[in-house]
Formats: sequence, C-alpha cells, structure tokens
Amino acid sequence: MDLGILAFGGYLPQSRLQRAEISKMHGWYNPGLKGLAKGERTIASWDEDAITMAVEAARDCLTGLDRSEISAVFMASTSFPFDDRQNAGVVAEALNLKSQLMTLDLAASQRAGSSGLSVALQAASGAEEPILFAASEQRKTKAASPQEMTYGDGAAAVLVGKGDVVAKFIGAHTVSADFVDHFRGAGHAYDYAWEERWLRDEGYLKIVPEAITAVLEKTGTAASDVTTFCFPAAMKRVASMLAMKAGFADEAVADNLQATCGEAGAAHPVIMLVHALETASPGDKILVTGFGQGCDALIFEVTDAIEKLAPRTAVSGHLARRRADTNYARFLTVNGLVTVEEGIRAEVDKQTGLSTHYRNRDMAQRMIGGCCSECGTLQFPKSNVCVNPNCGAIGAQEDNAFADKKARLNSFTADRLTFSPDPPAYYGMIQFEDGGRLMADFTDVDPDQELAVGMPMKLMFRVKDYDRNRGFRRYFWKATPDNDDQASAPAEAAE
Repeated sequence: MDLGILAFGGYLPQSRLQRAEISKMHGWYNPGLKGLAKGERTIASWDEDAITMAVEAARDCLTGLDRSEISAVFMASTSFPFDDRQNAGVVAEALNLKSQLMTLDLAASQRAGSSGLSVALQAASGAEEPILFAASEQRKTKAASPQEMTYGDGAAAVLVGKGDVVAKFIGAHTVSADFVDHFRGAGHAYDYAWEERWLRDEGYLKIVPEAITAVLEKTGTAASDVTTFCFPAAMKRVASMLAMKAGFADEAVADNLQATCGEAGAAHPVIMLVHALETASPGDKILVTGFGQGCDALIFEVTDAIEKLAPRTAVSGHLARRRADTNYARFLTVNGLVTVEEGIRAEVDKQTGLSTHYRNRDMAQRMIGGCCSECGTLQFPKSNVCVNPNCGAIGAQEDNAFADKKARLNSFTADRLTFSPDPPAYYGMIQFEDGGRLMADFTDVDPDQELAVGMPMKLMFRVKDYDRNRGFRRYFWKATPDNDDQASAPAEAAE
C-alpha cells in the first residue's frame, strides 16, 4: 500500500486586517511600511489561538472520515498557548478521538511544520492506522514592525497513512544548519529579526537549493517533473529565484498567499501544500519546503484518489470566506498591544478548578451530550434524567456528540454591559435540528450581518475564558452563523 496523504483541510480566520490601515497609523514613524501596505492579512479573533485553529483545520480534514481509526495526533507551532501542557492533547479531546492514541507537540523552529510532517509520515509508515498532523500559528508582532505587515494567522491539517492516498509520499531530505535569521528567546513575546539581505543571500539562496537538489537526486525526480513548488516565505521573488536555480518551470511556483493571508510561520508550508492539493490533478508532483535552522524538502505525487475526496472548505474556501477589517485599534486591543480601561466587570478572577475541569472535559471539550436510550430524545448537557416530559427515564442517557450537529438560532442578545474583549458580547439559545438546545456564546458575528431567529448556526471550538493571573485558557464550544448554509430557507424557531 502507498504511504502519503489520505485527506487534508485548512482554516483561516475570517477577519482580514487591511495592511493600508497599519501603514496609515505608523507610516510617519516607519516609512518603510508603505512598501508593504498592499493586500490584507488574516487576524485571529480574541477567542482564537493555535489550538482552536488547529481543531478547525482538523475538523475540515476529517470530513466524511471515521475518526476512530486515528492512531496519533501531532501538532506543530511556535505559538503554542501552553509551554507545559500538551497542546495536541487538547486538539485530540476537542475532536472527540479515542484516548488510546499518541499525542505530540513539535515546536521551536519555523521548520516545525515541515519537519513535523516528515515525522508523521515516518511514524505512519510503521503504523496500521493513520496519523493526524496539524500545524497552526498565531504569532504576536510589535506595532509598526514589518512582521506586523507580513505575518498572518492560520492552520492546516493532513491525515497521513497507508492506503488509497490522494498524494503519494515520494521522499524527503533535510539540511540542518544553525542559521539564525530571527529568534524569540525564552520569556520574550516577540521575534527579533535580522536584516532581510542576510536571510535571502546566505539563507534562502544557499541552504534551500542544497535540500532541493538532494531530494530530487534521492527520489530520482527530474526538475521538469515538479508541477508545483511551495516555498513559504513572504519575501518577493525569492521563490522564483530558487525555482530558476533548481530548473523548475516559472508556472510551477505556487502563490505564497502573502497578498491574501500573510505568512503563517511554521504552519505555512502545510497551508501551501493543502492549497496546492485543492487544485491538483492526478500525476502532479508537489515539492514543499520548510525553512528554519536548515531546510526540509518533501515531494508528493497526486493520485487518482484526489478526484474522489469529499468536498471540504480547505484553504481556498476560507480565503473566500473573508471579512475586511479596517479597525486597527481593535487589532491592537485584542492582541494586548495597547492598555485599555476594561472596567470593573473585567476584574473577576478567572481561576479554573482543575479537578472540575477534568471531570467535565467530555462536556466542555468534547461537546458530549446525551441521548435517551428509552425515547431517543437528545439533550445537552447530559443528565441522569431524560428531559422529555413524556419519558423521564432515569439512568438511560448514552453519550452523543453535538459538535458537528446543525442548529438554528432561537434567540439572541448583543450585550454591551457585560465584559467582552471585543464588545458587544453576543449570546443566545440555539436549537439543534436533531433535538437538544444550548445557551451559547456567539463568535465571528459580522457587525454588518443581522442575526435572525431561525438562521443556520454551527459550533466552533474557542477560548471561553483566559486566566491572566495564571496563564490558563479554558475552552468551550461557541455558536456562529453558518454562512455555508444560508441559502437554505430559515426554519421556524422552536416554540
């Protein structure tokens, strides 16, 4: 059986900060920003982080697949929410995967995404069941820095293993070199970058060709056979220069998504790979690289199975699902780059009881409700007594996952009195189409979009609370308008 990619998915936040707004604010201080002021970059909401974005990319990847067969979850990032709590474990919980699996975090280099993919493929070659690999990034940037312009937030996920793969793994090669173009020291929030010429001339143009040449020779692949070359860097024209050195056709150079997304750090090689697979044809050969203290180069060959893969949102779908954001002040505020008066309602201690958190993890992270074995009534949260007044069975509740169920809006409120990092706080009641109700916080509500009773809603895994005193994030599921389902006629609200 072939080893390779069985499925793929992606996720990009819907808000797109217009770079012109950053330049407008800081151009007086750093005139060089004006040259970077074109296009837009993805920005995560206040309740998103590397974990929540990885969960959404993984959900997209696993569309139509049996999650019980996954043997491991690997996650790569340089912006993990936790330094000492396994982030991949939270992802596995949110996906409601079995507990008998391996979870692993990969970090500390922009090459974590491509290296993590190589590790996942190596592990999958000796495993009977597939491995889920996700890469996600939300890096903080200093205001008025070039990184604020070029970085972006996002995630991608691939399911790797043996079988009817959509992209066969041909081979990989890694060059390791302690080349430091930028770094982020322990305890520091922001990257420290060296000058671009150093990165281009001594890094990209010397280290990357070595890895590319080696992987082509190792796999017996001719440069002319490479149909897509993914080089995840924001710098202009470097990918074309590398392609010319390697002998790739000009049209093989993949869009680096800088104009519409920004460069998503360790996740970007995987994001570009997923984006390439969306439009790939059987027989195409994709070479993806990752750079950071060396270079990884991996080659995949697309198979006929790509044409049978179930539709998914992936990267292109999320690029299209955008909302232009010109409120730079909001971006500064939700990312903690400016101190604002939040009011006394923000002073409530957010400490999470870890024992309570563990005992309720099935409800809070896995979104497990109940289904009455006597009458079939669904309810959330699960309780010992059936909520059906015509049943009332005791001890008859069976686990039932709610995260992927479709719902309709029953009621809603926009509250500016309660504290929210991004007011107003939207919340209300949703009715699941198969049964069951949930009083939920809402997220990703477009200020220009009017909420309406009966409109389609779906659930997304998000940050519920952040305990700043202790650095702990508590996650839960929130409701958001399901714009993919807006074409359907709104159902009448439940009585």
